[in-house]
Amino acid sequence: MPATLDLNYVRARFPAFAEGSLRDQAFFENAGGSYVCAPVLNRLCEYYRRLKVQPYYAYPASAEAGAWMDASHSRLAEYLGVADDEVHFGPSTSQNTYVLAQAFGKWLRPGDEVIVTDQDHEANSGVWRRLEAAGMNIRQWSVDPESGALDPEALERLMTERTRLLVFPHCSNIVAQINPVATITAMARSAGVVSVVDGVSFAPHGLPDVGTLGADIYLFSLYKTFGPHQGLMTIRRPLLDQLDNEGHGFNADIPHKRLVPAGPDHAQVAAARGIAEYFDALDAHHGGGEPAQRPERVRRLLRGAEQPLVARLLETLTSRTDLRLLGPADARQRAATIAFVPLRSEPTAVVRALAGHGVMAASGHFYSRRLLEAMGIDPLRGVVRLSLAHYTSGEDVDRLISALQAALATASR
Repeated sequence: MPATLDLNYVRARFPAFAEGSLRDQAFFENAGGSYVCAPVLNRLCEYYRRLKVQPYYAYPASAEAGAWMDASHSRLAEYLGVADDEVHFGPSTSQNTYVLAQAFGKWLRPGDEVIVTDQDHEANSGVWRRLEAAGMNIRQWSVDPESGALDPEALERLMTERTRLLVFPHCSNIVAQINPVATITAMARSAGVVSVVDGVSFAPHGLPDVGTLGADIYLFSLYKTFGPHQGLMTIRRPLLDQLDNEGHGFNADIPHKRLVPAGPDHAQVAAARGIAEYFDALDAHHGGGEPAQRPERVRRLLRGAEQPLVARLLETLTSRTDLRLLGPADARQRAATIAFVPLRSEPTAVVRALAGHGVMAASGHFYSRRLLEAMGIDPLRGVVRLSLAHYTSGEDVDRLISALQAALATASR
């Protein structure tokens, strides 16, 4: 039987919960950036204090700094089910996708087809659409306008013998329905199509086993997974070897530097190891077991803590007639991000009212304008978005539900 998450233990590992200015606040904007766990903060501070030197030289501080960076690659690779040299850090996921698009622009040929979606964050959509200017054909895998869902059967009809690249999200940052990634990547692989999966909205709820998912490239943001402000992408090594070097020419043979034109942020890369250390400690506190199964145990812990809270919130929202819920009403089908459109008030007014009740939430289009337009929602008006993480408490959700009732009533006047 899966262990029940010890919330007191978890919150003690996040310094934000002891911060006086945040103590009386319920945090529901995790999709925009999570709180940072103590092992990451400790490593970042120690690196700046003791190891703020150029890494990988022979003197002790430099050698240790390089070893810390290497450990971040290897420790996070364990949780992602990939090889060390398939883990790449960059300034953000938006920057990583931009660099990838530059590299693929040289790999593709005029007339090749790239399939994108209108469910994606713009970072995993716009950069690929720009390849049309270089002669590539851009085809769109469109969402259902009512549900915002992607239909794999529609994708199968969309692919042709000219399709080379498929770009899609693990789940949307608004609709949040979990796409069947393994099924989709298998479909792409059988057609000889490279898959690029945006996992930014999924990874905070349990770092995925990328190897099992079958994605050729998988991207997410460490600052949304309890770590520093970096983007992480995994790239299958045979595919990386086919792509042009986007870094300095003399670094072409160094995998970690091929797709980081500006060079790595040494301190933040080194601190990223703290995410794995937090997960290690979380697993050990809840009973541990065979090390090879640790990533799956941690995934179950995080998802098991979130789902009951998401279900409670969905039950409240679906009972109301003054809003439109976006995405599935079943917590098992979605990540712990929930967006809705208030029908009698403005999203901005709702989040202002929530703030008055000590609830931190946000409104807007969240860089998913194409999705909102496809669903008949004005992106300038936007939606209200509420996002949980495993450290969210039942009391936080109680407070949110009470505040929502007051906020929707107040904002509609």
